[in-house]
Amino acid sequence: MVRVKICGITSFEDAMHAWDCGADEIGFNFYKGSKRYVLPEAARDIISMAGRSGNVGVFVNEPVESLLEIAEFVGLDLIQLHGDEDEDYLKKIKDNTNRPIIKAFRVGPGFDLGNAVGWDVNFRLLDTQSAGSYGGTGQTFDWGLFSSENEAAFAVDTYLAGGLTPENVAEAVRTLRPYAIDVASGVEFSPGKKDPKKVEAFIKNAKNA
Repeated sequence: MVRVKICGITSFEDAMHAWDCGADEIGFNFYKGSKRYVLPEAARDIISMAGRSGNVGVFVNEPVESLLEIAEFVGLDLIQLHGDEDEDYLKKIKDNTNRPIIKAFRVGPGFDLGNAVGWDVNFRLLDTQSAGSYGGTGQTFDWGLFSSENEAAFAVDTYLAGGLTPENVAEAVRTLRPYAIDVASGVEFSPGKKDPKKVEAFIKNAKNA
């Protein structure tokens, strides 16, 4: 069964609702340029009060030392790199933490899945390429870019993101059979504020696909 990550969490209420609806992971965005940015202190309080595992920190081109400090301070279980981080940056992270790493790759014209597969990370995340944005745009990419030959790899270590909603998530899961799916804007009233009904429907539709 596909795993579900509800990203862009900014409040304890939204975190607990996601957990109670069956989310496997929740994401906290530590990129200050994001509308879903959350202070490390707030994220730590949410994680402490919720008492659940599966907490993911999303970072965009964060200095290595700062990222590691935040991960330790907040109590993150996984680290998600959603910027332009290169392999030297990745090695510095891996040398200093045992936390699993998710690396995001933006899918656009000419995207080569082989370039993503070649990275030494625990998980890959495929998001929609969008000029001037590091994700959270609510735009899908063409799932038809990937053939059934990719399904085995997707099921092992690939997160699918980009424009997913309660209405299209089941089709996305059936088409690509990813390891996990990731949503933020598709289940919100406004950036950082989740719509409880959409969260519930999204998780239900994904799990039943």
